[in-house]
Amino acid sequence: MKFGARIVKTGVAIVFALFMADLLHLPSPVFAGIAAIFAIQPSIYRSYLTIIEQIQGNLIGAVIAVVFSLIFGHHYVAVGLAAVIAIAIMLKLKLEKSVSLALVTIIAIMEGQSDDFLLFALIRFTTIVVGVLSAFVVNLVFMPPRYETKLFQLIHLTTDDLIRWTRLAVRQASEHNATKQALEKLRERLIKVDQFYLFYKEERSYFRNEKRSKARKLVVYRQMISTANKSWEVLKRLHLHENELVSLPEHFRHMIQERLDFLLTYHEQLHLKYTGKLKPEHSEWAGNAVMLNRHEVMEIFAKEIAIAKEDEIFSSYHLLHVLSAVLDYEEQLEHLDTLIISHQNYHGEEIKVELEDDY
Repeated sequence: MKFGARIVKTGVAIVFALFMADLLHLPSPVFAGIAAIFAIQPSIYRSYLTIIEQIQGNLIGAVIAVVFSLIFGHHYVAVGLAAVIAIAIMLKLKLEKSVSLALVTIIAIMEGQSDDFLLFALIRFTTIVVGVLSAFVVNLVFMPPRYETKLFQLIHLTTDDLIRWTRLAVRQASEHNATKQALEKLRERLIKVDQFYLFYKEERSYFRNEKRSKARKLVVYRQMISTANKSWEVLKRLHLHENELVSLPEHFRHMIQERLDFLLTYHEQLHLKYTGKLKPEHSEWAGNAVMLNRHEVMEIFAKEIAIAKEDEIFSSYHLLHVLSAVLDYEEQLEHLDTLIISHQNYHGEEIKVELEDDY
């Protein structure tokens, strides 16, 4: 388990909740600390949604606890029955995430047997609300997440590894099991990239200019992720069909290797271009002038198939999978380049400043 900001914030939230409960002279501040644990979330927007749900769940739990206590008393069976009813109601209202806190509220209220039970229940309800609100304040102020920076850095790191492994795979220089393990780890990292993208997308902007800028960034980052996924697909195809690639005619194998080398370098340059680190003379892609276009590649492929049909030199079926993945990757790169150029025309300096702090 990685020691990160969320772990630290959970500890700070517990301390702050206990302090606030003590400051307000609320008995049993421990319930405020427990509530704070449930309310910590990975993003400010999710924390806001959690507060709404947790307060609703807390209120439902408190009402059920008071009603059952007044009707059935404080018997253990009554507590269990109240918990069952609370869970059923909250599932019906689609408040599944707040079930745990509602059950804590029920137990906290029904375990009290004071003469002024309603006041006791109100104090316990207030104590738990204080804990939830304390967690939100901590999430808002203490170490607020910067998901854009984290997102770009993870995309860049993943792309770097994909490019390195693809260069080895296209030359049949990588060990089979090592490549297989790398593919699995990179797949997991791409899933994490999607999570960071969702967190960044959920973050709210409050000014019109910020909303427009973020909307453009989201388009670029989504395309970066799509391109990285296509790069992973190329690596996977090279790994699966490494034996078939060895049997290719030498000139055709070199053509694929040269094309991939060019595309991988192009991919590296696009990330530098996005952060403003690429010289202007290298910002234009000369792919059409240097490399064969996609139609010419397919024509050469068709000729090779015709030649190989009689001798069955190589499997055209497997090669087609590799070739289609490479051409898809190329199209994604071209689209990413177009989006980056468009974005830099509006917010180029802003990107450079924001990402270079931690990049």
